[in-house]
Amino acid sequence: MSVMDQIKSRAKANKKRIVLAEGMDERVVRAAAEATKISLADIVLLGDPDAIAKFGVDLTGVTIINPLTSKKAADYAEGLYELRKAKGMTLEKAQEMVKNELYFGTMMIKMEDADGMVAGAVNSTPDVLRPALQIIKARKGLSVVSSCFVIEIPDKSYGHEGAFIYSDCGVNPNPDANQLATIAASAAESARLLIGMDPRIAMLSFSTKGSAQHELVDKMQEATRLAKEQFPELVIDGELQVDAALVPEVQKQKAPGSPLGGRANVLIFPDLQAGNIAYKLTQRLAHGIAIGPIIQGLARPVNDLSRGCNVEDIVCGIAITSVQAQA
Repeated sequence: MSVMDQIKSRAKANKKRIVLAEGMDERVVRAAAEATKISLADIVLLGDPDAIAKFGVDLTGVTIINPLTSKKAADYAEGLYELRKAKGMTLEKAQEMVKNELYFGTMMIKMEDADGMVAGAVNSTPDVLRPALQIIKARKGLSVVSSCFVIEIPDKSYGHEGAFIYSDCGVNPNPDANQLATIAASAAESARLLIGMDPRIAMLSFSTKGSAQHELVDKMQEATRLAKEQFPELVIDGELQVDAALVPEVQKQKAPGSPLGGRANVLIFPDLQAGNIAYKLTQRLAHGIAIGPIIQGLARPVNDLSRGCNVEDIVCGIAITSVQAQA
C-alpha cells in the first residue's frame, strides 16, 4: 500500500468536515463528488449553487454554502472584526471580506464549523495562506508556518522504505537559522503524522561538518544548534551534504558518529530554491511521487493546491487535510 493509500485509509476511518473554497472550478466540484462517494470526508463546497449545478455533477451528500447569502456570514464578520480590530479592522471591512470564499472558509475553521480547508486550484498560494496566517495563525510554540512534500521513490533502500519528507519546498524563500529550526520540528511532526515514521532529520548544505567555510554553511550549523536546543527530542544532524545524509558508507567517511547513520528520512533544505529543485529532480530522475505542497505549522489545517492540479490531486489534498485535522 502506497503512502497516499495509507493516508486515505486513515482519513476514512475518522471523517472530518473539509471546506473546498473554490466551487467555481469544475475540478474542485468533481473532487467534492469523488471524496464524498468514497466517504473520505464530509465536504462543504463554497459557491453559488446555481453556478455549481451547471457543471452537471451529482453532489448528493455534499453541503453547498454561498458566502453571499449564508446566515453565518454575520457571525463570521463579527468574529473576524474581533480578531483583527487591533490591526485596524472595522466591522464594515470584515463584512465585505467574509464574502470572499477564502476568508469565509477560514472563518468556518476558526469558529469550529469545519475542520480544515483546501484551496489553490484557482487562487495563488499567497491568497490562500493570507487568511490562514491572519486568522488561524501558527500553532503555539512555532515561530513560522512552512510546507513540506511527502516523497516516495521506487528504491526502498533509502529513507523510510523509500519515503521522505522534504521541507521547506513551497513557502519560505530564504528562512533564517531560527526559522529553519522550527521548520525541522514541523517536518518531524509531518513525518510522524502522515507517514508514521520516526523522523531522522538532516540539515542539508554543500558542506559536511565544516568541510567548507561560508555564511550559508554558518546558517545551517546555527539552525542545527538551535533545533537541538529548542527541540531536544529530535534525532537531527547537520550541516550535512546529501550523500552523507542518505548513504551510510559516505556518512562513515564524512560524518563519523552522526546519529543519523546515513539513514535520514527528513531533509531540510537551506532555502526554497534548493527544496524546489530537489523535489522536482526527485520526481523526474528518480521516478518519485511528490505529494504537496502540504502546509505545516498552522493551528488548524489549511492546504494549498497547484493551479495546475487535477481532480485526484484535490482528493489527495482532502485526505491529507483530514489526517492533519485528526491530530
